[in-house]
Parts: sequence; structure tokens; C-alpha cells
Amino acid sequence: MRPSPLARALDCLVLAAVFQRELVTSSVAVARAAFARQPRTASAIIAMPIALRTDFGIAVLANLVTLTPGTCSIHVSDDRRTLFIHALDAEDPDAIVAGIRTAFEDRIRRIEG
Repeated sequence: MRPSPLARALDCLVLAAVFQRELVTSSVAVARAAFARQPRTASAIIAMPIALRTDFGIAVLANLVTLTPGTCSIHVSDDRRTLFIHALDAEDPDAIVAGIRTAFEDRIRRIEG
């Protein structure tokens, strides 16, 4: 069942608010890493399985990841089931994937219906 237009609009507002929060917290984390006396970044490319199937949903997710400081979407697999992400601080890749899924992907799926 598709969500009502009002529910979708509210979900969009929640997604925007969550993105704002992620933008601020990630900016602070990247600034701290940049000005640390002893940098301890462990950057990596992470393969994130994605459940989104529409071009719109995948594009929104990839753009939100890229706009969040410290991460950058670099490729979507040909079968559209994996998003490859460069993460600046990838000491725990599973936590990064879980954070992106919780903050963005699950909300985009709700908006799509």
C-alpha cells in the first residue's frame, strides 16, 4: 500500500531534518580529523548492499551520501544492488553501512512506498 501524499510529505521533512543533523555531526567529525595532531583516518571503499530499486531512490541515496562530509558515492553496480562508497574514516565499515541505512535508505524506501 502506498503512503498518502501527506505521509510522504512528512517523511520528506523528516529525511531533510535527519540529513541536516548528519551534515552537522559529520562536518564536526571531519574538522576534528583534519586538525588532529596525529591523523588516524583509515579510509576505505565500502560496498553497501542497497534495497532501493527505483532510479530516483538510488540517486537520492547516492547524493545524500556524497553531500555528507566524509563520504562519497563512487559507483552503483550494474545490477543496482550495491552502492560503492568512499569513507574517510572507515575503521568500522559495518557501522558506516548501518548508519547510512538507518539515516537515509530506510526513510527513502518509506517515501517511495
